[in-house]
Amino acid sequence: MGFLSIKSVHHTYFTVSSATTALNNINLDIGEGEFVSFLGPSGCGKTTLLSIIAGLIDPTEGTVHLENKPVQLSINKMGYMLQQDYLFPWKSIEENILLGLKINGTLNENKKSQALSLLKVMGLEGIERQYPAQLSGGMRQRVALVRTLATEPKLLMLDEPFSALDYQTKLKLEDLVADTLKAFGKTAILVTHDIGEAVAMSDRIFLFSPRPGKLHKTFIIPEELRKLSPFEARHHSLFTQLFQTIWKEMESLEPSAEY
Repeated sequence: MGFLSIKSVHHTYFTVSSATTALNNINLDIGEGEFVSFLGPSGCGKTTLLSIIAGLIDPTEGTVHLENKPVQLSINKMGYMLQQDYLFPWKSIEENILLGLKINGTLNENKKSQALSLLKVMGLEGIERQYPAQLSGGMRQRVALVRTLATEPKLLMLDEPFSALDYQTKLKLEDLVADTLKAFGKTAILVTHDIGEAVAMSDRIFLFSPRPGKLHKTFIIPEELRKLSPFEARHHSLFTQLFQTIWKEMESLEPSAEY
């Protein structure tokens, strides 16, 4: 069993008048320290699966284990980074990044010092007393990452965290997030519809087919790309080859769609 083990997961959403199957027979293992991406067209169940892994919803069938324990018993070992930063506008940056520790009941002077040092790592030194409205979108996302890492999660889930940013900021944050997670040895799952982002950042890519979501194919990123920063990887010849291969697979899943 892997660090994160997903076995025979099936999920159906029920309403009074209908039943919609979002996921069908998902089986995969993720190793500790691995960075993987869930990629696929709209309606393939990527975010549903992430919510199941996070313990936010229970699957209709199947199991998810983190370090051999049901994820429902491991919620405090997980961190979530979303498209929106969800910083509290009335709280200072320092108050925002310490919020998770405060909620978990683990805030002390040592943890506070570590969290503040993370701001420096992210290039945000000296903004502790500022408020979210005073920061750019990219800076706010870096604060959100500090808030998440401050709780020392074993598993970090990234749900399209760069999609609301301009392209230049997005590329810079890809590098920063990848370098930071590698430095801290974190295991991460990225949910994205962006093929380039998945190829540049991942060790493996899980491609899902839609309606209901099934694991269609797994792509292993070549070592030549994995040892590069995301920005550098985008300029490697293997990046273009893999991008085109995955593009064609996605077109075969939903021929009329535009990506």
